[in-house]
Amino acid sequence: QCAFAAAVGYDGLEVAPFTLAADPRELTAAAARRLAAVAADHGVAITGLHWLLLAPEGLSLTDPDPAVAERTRSVILHLVELCAAMGGAVLVHGSPAQRRLDSGGPGGDPARARDTALAHLAAAGGAARQAGVTYCLEPLGRDETDFVNTVAEAVGLLETVDEPGLKTMIDTSAAGRTERLPVPDLIDRWLPTGHIAHVQVNDRNRRGPGEGDDRFAPVLAALARNGWSATVAVEPFVYDPDGPAVAARAAGYLRGLAEAAAFWKT
Repeated sequence: QCAFAAAVGYDGLEVAPFTLAADPRELTAAAARRLAAVAADHGVAITGLHWLLLAPEGLSLTDPDPAVAERTRSVILHLVELCAAMGGAVLVHGSPAQRRLDSGGPGGDPARARDTALAHLAAAGGAARQAGVTYCLEPLGRDETDFVNTVAEAVGLLETVDEPGLKTMIDTSAAGRTERLPVPDLIDRWLPTGHIAHVQVNDRNRRGPGEGDDRFAPVLAALARNGWSATVAVEPFVYDPDGPAVAARAAGYLRGLAEAAAFWKT
């Protein structure tokens, strides 16, 4: 994976922990450092982690059950340590199925579920700050989750928690389906606030950038005029004809846009 990513033009990999172990808590800091060394040997970095609560089964950001909450917290805090050991910069908390306000089932208390989530996020942000990384709550579409669908909603939670290690992000696919503002305007609105710590680019059709109707030159231009110098991650969910082809196409498309913009600017 590292060799292929470097060959087609990526600078790094954003890793889903469930692809490394059935229970990420089985991974030690030493193992994480070895993974970082493998990536570096092939010319790429591990930029961060995403899909944080997919494994082990039964985790939830919002379920107030004490046993579930304790298990979830232990996974979150361990992932923060792993991200730092891998040399990553951000943890992307998407995991829509594991953060629904109705996770307690019929008759559940959404307010209690929200409070449970805030407690987890405060702990995650504090641990991230101490580890030198950033924990990002990802706004997702209403078709995926009922908890935090817009950047404005995420920022409201950040201001409630008031923890510098906790930020939010922009995923262009989710934003394109959910936000009122076009994505470039959303970038102009929120990047100057300091609340945005990560960007993922995908078409609204959940394919890679350039594989649908969305145009990404304005997105890259908005990032550039706001001084964005951090990672821009690619996270498609549809691999047609296959994963390597989609990955290579996305890298070429985005690098082509960036190079064309630089050419016309000069």
